[in-house]
Amino acid sequence: MSQLFPHLFEPITLGSTTIRNRIVSSGHDTVLDDHGTIGDDLVAYHEARARGGCGLIVLQVSGVHETARYTSHVLMATDDSSMPGYRAVAEAVHRHGATVFAQLFHPGREVMDGERGMAPRAVAPSDEPQERFKVVPEALSTEVVREIIAGYASAAARIAATGIDGVEIVASHGYLPIQFFNPRVNTRTDEYGGSPENRRRFLTEVVTGVRAAVGPDVVVGIRLSGEEKTEEGLVAAEVLDLISHLDELESLDYFSITAGDSSTLQGAVHIVPSMQIEPAYAANLSAQVKKVTDTPVMVAGRINQPHEAELAIAEGRTDMAVMTRAMICDPDMPAKAGRDAVDEIRACIGCNQACIGHFQMGVGISCIQFPESGRELTFLPRPRVRTRRRVLVIGGGPGGLKAAAVAAEQGDDVVLCEATPRLGGTVLLAEKLPYRSEFGGAATNLSAEAERAGVDIRTSTPVTQEVLDRLAPDHVIVATGAEERMPQLEIADDALVIGARHYLSTEPALPKGRVLVTDWKGDWVGLGIALRLAERKVPVTLATAANFAGAGMQQYTRTLLVSQALRVGVEFVNDARLVGVDSDTGYLQSTLCEIVHEVPGVVATIVSAAPRSSVPDLDFGSASVRRIGDALTPRTVEEAVYEGLTAATALATTA
Repeated sequence: MSQLFPHLFEPITLGSTTIRNRIVSSGHDTVLDDHGTIGDDLVAYHEARARGGCGLIVLQVSGVHETARYTSHVLMATDDSSMPGYRAVAEAVHRHGATVFAQLFHPGREVMDGERGMAPRAVAPSDEPQERFKVVPEALSTEVVREIIAGYASAAARIAATGIDGVEIVASHGYLPIQFFNPRVNTRTDEYGGSPENRRRFLTEVVTGVRAAVGPDVVVGIRLSGEEKTEEGLVAAEVLDLISHLDELESLDYFSITAGDSSTLQGAVHIVPSMQIEPAYAANLSAQVKKVTDTPVMVAGRINQPHEAELAIAEGRTDMAVMTRAMICDPDMPAKAGRDAVDEIRACIGCNQACIGHFQMGVGISCIQFPESGRELTFLPRPRVRTRRRVLVIGGGPGGLKAAAVAAEQGDDVVLCEATPRLGGTVLLAEKLPYRSEFGGAATNLSAEAERAGVDIRTSTPVTQEVLDRLAPDHVIVATGAEERMPQLEIADDALVIGARHYLSTEPALPKGRVLVTDWKGDWVGLGIALRLAERKVPVTLATAANFAGAGMQQYTRTLLVSQALRVGVEFVNDARLVGVDSDTGYLQSTLCEIVHEVPGVVATIVSAAPRSSVPDLDFGSASVRRIGDALTPRTVEEAVYEGLTAATALATTA
């Protein structure tokens, strides 16, 4: 038993099932389905988390009716063809002592995809439009409402028959069950609309129907947003009244509490809250729920570290802690915390890039720090080298650190040389920006992994020809990153023009007046610098060559950053590139047409431009050489770390 986290590792009983600890991997879409069913990739993904010590694994949503297809890759539990997949994942998770539930789902009007690229078609209690996906739903007939209610029960029975331990009714984030309850969304006049009793009827019949279908030995829970945090969304008092009613049914074994609503950008940021939001913030909502029910409660909301989970449980704000992204980043987090090896935990930094970001692109889930997530069958377990060789990694950024750590874990003798005094590369610049300080954790985590793997790390060591000849490596991985490159500009009157990397590295004093920040890519750099200056009361114009500021960032992360920039007065110009600057004006060329836009009163211009790969001019002799990350072509941390993994893995198969 952990000495540091005694509450977190205390078993808990939900209904008839005892769970070995209080750590939960909540339902989250992985895009690892096999044509709408559970296949080998998804089984391996969840088995890794069960092997890593997770107490309860909740599978991603399973549609209960044909109208529940909110994406092209949703799991469906509407017929018996789904059963082998549930059986396979149950057996895999149980092999390692974990418990597994499945989610029962209908999105209502929250539909993302249409058929073969067409606009989505959705159904809902009423035809109230959905702002985020621009959907106007079809109002359900009473007959189809009853058909969907029956679908919850039949799906639950089908899933329970496969050995899955429980089912969770998804009524969070503005999905169909809670759409019926919300009077701003449900304007029906039949028995499922109008009075509070009628608006509760759908969820009441779903809960009682599911319980009757699975019997007393299968766990039944429900997921709810304790507060929807958006215009026209449900507030805490309304949700607590609903929970009190549901509790009286005596059909539920737990409440899973989260925050947010899918129908607006403002509410959707709470579905997967990024690093701008305080850790464990939603435990305040679960604490309110615990005041109105004795039924066990779990909570989700950026609980990334075991000490955050331990504190929330010890203080009585929740009974279980949802730590989903913590285990996407480190599937072995529970086992490490269980033996109090906290320094070994690869902490999630809340960047959202490869987890929810991948889902929103329709590709398989992963993690920028741990690309093995979602690719377990490709990269795990690690191969072992047949003959130990000398591997030289040039560059101590994220890609180089990952390559070095994996190569050493596989059995090679690895030396990593970094020219500067600090490891981390560009993430050391990212952490200097507002609400991005956690990004530096990627460097901390990857550096620690390389050290534990036995890499010989040499900082302040540029690789010269002399160093290369002395080390005499068999294999070289070049991870030297990229260098700043300024665009061709017309600059007159000694105008002050600074590169973004130079600005972040040196933090020079700027004259008083308006600063023009220009952004080539639409990522965190230009937006972050503009926000940082505006929060210091500097007038700022942010001009981006993208369609909008932050266009290259994950949606929830961008929403929070842009909303804060709006609050502090950043002015935005989109679809524009910088072409010239003089003593008091910046000149922006539209990327769409011939128009030139002038920004008057500019005293300084900070330019975030396309970087240039930095590659050493060395004679590598007979050593094999592979470039990765920005040294190959400038992109993001995700690509650098992934290529570090693939480069090192390839070495294990090299004679």
